[in-house]
Amino acid sequence: MVTPVAKRQAVRHIREALALSERRACALVGVARRVARYVSTGADNAALCQRLRELADQRRRFGYRRLGYLLAREAFSPNHKKLFRLYQEEGLKVRHRSGRKRALGTRSPMTIPQEPRQRWSLNFVSDALICGRRFRILAVIDDFSRKNLALVADTSLSDGRVARELTALVERYGKPLMIVSDNGTEFTSHAILKWADEMKVE
Repeated sequence: MVTPVAKRQAVRHIREALALSERRACALVGVARRVARYVSTGADNAALCQRLRELADQRRRFGYRRLGYLLAREAFSPNHKKLFRLYQEEGLKVRHRSGRKRALGTRSPMTIPQEPRQRWSLNFVSDALICGRRFRILAVIDDFSRKNLALVADTSLSDGRVARELTALVERYGKPLMIVSDNGTEFTSHAILKWADEMKVE
């Protein structure tokens, strides 16, 4: 889809290159004259777009809503409609995995923790009862001591439940500096992002 900005640029180019009138140039491009004459009076979004691209590159599995939550933590406050428009204009989209897994971008080596509560690891394990009903287990490990901090088993473990379990662990063992996990929906949801922001956990 050709954007109004591109159409205005096309009208300007045709008028300069072929010395045509505005009416004729607009007819060739297929755009209304009022659209060609429009001058934006909105705020400059250069800094917002730049940060949006940076976050999208860092968080390849995040859509515009979750990227918007990260932007809100940095004093950017676009509403969801504006954010979606900028997200589309920048040509961003969630990168889906397909076929063989390959490393995306440059990965920095993970540092080795030097003390307890420096880094916790979260993961899910699933199994089934003898009756066939499936259940999941949330495992939380301290990467320095290798201590198993929690094994939470249930047939349903939502993002809100994960946040509550992490809060209980913080009250019992203290707050970690960092938490690492895979890109499961329970670990990348709004509830977990909000929890990490409130707890000041990386």
